[in-house]
Amino acid sequence: MGRIIGIDLGTSNSAAAAMIGGKPTIIPAAEGTTLGGKAFPSVVAFTKDGQLLVGEPARRQMVSNPEGTVIAAKRKMGTDFTFNVFGKEYTPQQISAFILQKIKKDAEAFLGETVDKAVITVPAYFNDNQRQATKDAGTIAGLEVVRIINEPTAAALAYGLDKAEKELKIMVFDFGGGTLDVTIMEMGGGVFEVKSTSGDTQLGGTDMDNALIDYVVK
Repeated sequence: MGRIIGIDLGTSNSAAAAMIGGKPTIIPAAEGTTLGGKAFPSVVAFTKDGQLLVGEPARRQMVSNPEGTVIAAKRKMGTDFTFNVFGKEYTPQQISAFILQKIKKDAEAFLGETVDKAVITVPAYFNDNQRQATKDAGTIAGLEVVRIINEPTAAALAYGLDKAEKELKIMVFDFGGGTLDVTIMEMGGGVFEVKSTSGDTQLGGTDMDNALIDYVVK
């Protein structure tokens, strides 16, 4: 029986963790990254000779091989959009699956065990198509996605708010690399309920970076 891991499949970076000794432990990328080896850049690249690169090696291709590099696939999940790379079409699910396969491989190397199940977080405003696309990506990657959890719910769990003795109403502000959302939640008795959520799937830290670069260039 294989291990189960938790995965934050992000727009710019992804992360994974497993329970070790009763505590959640971040799974490092095999190569290490600019974020201290704790995250997997959500980047996939194809070289002209057919080599597939994922994560940090792919991120390094963004300048030298922009036409072969795919970023921000999460923004297109649940749509009919396809990425055309050197004449070949890839769906957002396929690109995300490459990232999940990389996480699975590095997790197995780190844990010394087979990883065959995962819990994956998604933005609270993801619709059914986007959620199903995320599960499909996991299946393609060889993972049984046992649960899709809203990102604000995962954040609340991480802070132990599910153990609060009284009912709470909280706001979770998630400013990610490629998306932005604000969620109002009520919780009590171990039950989390999303009361309202709003966000922008096309606005995140990457857009801020680009705006600053454009400003400096001008």
